[in-house]
Amino acid sequence: MLSRLGPCFPCRRRRAEEHSSERGDHLLSGTTMRNETDGVKQNCLLSVFSFCCTPEAPTSNPAATDGHPPPTEQEEPPNESLAYEQTLEKKLFCEAGRLLIAREERLFGEIQEPEAPTGHQEEVTELADCRRVLLDLVQQTLRLSLDPGEAGAAAALASAVKAVEQEEAQDRLWDQRGRKPPVWRPCAWKEVHDSTLRRLVEERMDNPSTPPSAVQAGQSSVQVDVCAMGRRMKEDLLQVASVVRSCYPPETNICHLYAEAYHRTFSARLRKIADFGLEDKDCTFLLRWVNEYYPLVLQKPQMAGVMDVAALGKLLPEELLKPLEDQYLNRRQEELTTFGGRIIEDAKDKWNKGEEPTREDGCFVSPVSYDIIQLINEMVTSAEKVVGDLQKAQTITRQLKGIMHRFKIFQSDVIMQNKASSRPVVKAHLGCIEQFRDFLNTKRHLFTEEVGKDCLLVLTDMKLSAQAYLLKPVHQVLKPEYRKLGTSGWLNKNLFNRLLVGIEEELQGLQGSIGSCHQELLGKLHQEVTVEYVRRLLKGAKLKNEEQQAKACNTVRDNAESLYKLFLKMGSEDVWLKDILTKIAEVLRLQDLPAIQIQVASLGADHPDLSEKQLSALLKLKTNLSKADRRTVTDVLSVTREEWSTAGGRGAARAFFSEVRVK
Repeated sequence: MLSRLGPCFPCRRRRAEEHSSERGDHLLSGTTMRNETDGVKQNCLLSVFSFCCTPEAPTSNPAATDGHPPPTEQEEPPNESLAYEQTLEKKLFCEAGRLLIAREERLFGEIQEPEAPTGHQEEVTELADCRRVLLDLVQQTLRLSLDPGEAGAAAALASAVKAVEQEEAQDRLWDQRGRKPPVWRPCAWKEVHDSTLRRLVEERMDNPSTPPSAVQAGQSSVQVDVCAMGRRMKEDLLQVASVVRSCYPPETNICHLYAEAYHRTFSARLRKIADFGLEDKDCTFLLRWVNEYYPLVLQKPQMAGVMDVAALGKLLPEELLKPLEDQYLNRRQEELTTFGGRIIEDAKDKWNKGEEPTREDGCFVSPVSYDIIQLINEMVTSAEKVVGDLQKAQTITRQLKGIMHRFKIFQSDVIMQNKASSRPVVKAHLGCIEQFRDFLNTKRHLFTEEVGKDCLLVLTDMKLSAQAYLLKPVHQVLKPEYRKLGTSGWLNKNLFNRLLVGIEEELQGLQGSIGSCHQELLGKLHQEVTVEYVRRLLKGAKLKNEEQQAKACNTVRDNAESLYKLFLKMGSEDVWLKDILTKIAEVLRLQDLPAIQIQVASLGADHPDLSEKQLSALLKLKTNLSKADRRTVTDVLSVTREEWSTAGGRGAARAFFSEVRVK
């Protein structure tokens, strides 16, 4: 390092040897370099010391600085100053720079034009050489700033940084003087500093070390290279945050300068990689570095608050990211379709072999919903990290509607073929349908609105189809008892109990679905039995007098209560079905026309799907009502329906009478 000072001041060296031999001997006795070559270096440094620290140098001369204060602190007397060579040996670059600036002031502060005195030219040349040597040493120190561990490295770096600041201050001073500065001014050491760090970053990113233990089996060359660069960047930025930052004044924001340099360099390297066609695995890996790993590195606690992460932006521009994202998302869509279809095909194969679904707590269960839900959840969640955008990740689920349709087709085949294992499979499907619905409703952020809506419609069709398939045999068994409803025998004999017994026996065969699905299935049966009851009643025997109407009222009430208690015991709690029968019974009992109108208005308000045709059929059972009276009551229903429609519908009215077919 010191040998570079050899060319400086050849004439001054001779002058020092002739006029300062005692002083030179004293300096030589304090050095550690004893061989012949080092002796030449020592003589050179001796001349530098006599040149830069000669007693004739003024400490502060306002006239010599054009009225401006000197750029640095007051120089100490020569006998208290460190010798120039000692400042370099000890890497006190700031002190060395102050000596050179002091000599610059002596040479140029006393004259109006730097080139005027030709006698100074030799000294000017020698000073320029020394400045180049110091700059070279400062740059060497900067290039070592990211290498951890060397004793005194932080102090040397801090001194180098101060030397740069001194030179910047001297540049500004000369700019204020309004006259031509020395040839090296402005020296722009700050620009040199910044460009040196940028080159340092580029060199380190071009040749990142990769420990053998860091290379994972199966990694491609792209992944190994990106990992190595990422590891180098992380380690260096941590070094900057923990060590280098303390060597700079806060206003320099050195952490962000390094972060920008690494961001720019890393981005340039990734652009070159992205320009070539990447395999799916490398494409995914590159996107994860851009959107997941890289932000995590910058969010480490040691770097939080010292780097403006938001200002850095993304590692790759949108025009390069979009093709990579499209490649990744299209691949994930294909995987969802493939794996989702495979899950359904596995279930179908088991059914074709006659295998029943497994049981848990006595209920049939299928893995179809669980497996597909896990697949979707994992794919969209990971895709959000890979592409860094939830809306983009949602596009993967565009294929879900197709998967739901395949599931629906599978269930339709199960129902159509009606094998021995079909009913257990359909009961298991009810659980799958419920799980899918819950997933779509609670995890809406994973889907686009259109996908969620379409899938829910498919699932609703599947549920209704499954319930109809399971309940159809029940109604076939109960059909003989349905025929007796509304007849004179039903009114005069206790025939309804036989229907209750039949229902209770058939309910045993409906078990096997998970709890909530079984309860919903019972509610569906309760509603369908009630619908059939009302349908049979409306076309039943005429009630000719008040006594028969009162008896019919009591019978309907009793039947409603018995039916409710039976289904309540089995798990259904649909009390609203009992209320419908109770209100119909009241219409049969009442004789006063205004009272009938009030009851009909209440029934119509609760069930807007009650039609005039159905109400007319009910009123015709009361043969003592005239046609005009029936018209009057029917008009009340029309008014009630209009009021309900004008109010926008009070609450979610349950459909019931729309299922009651009347000829």
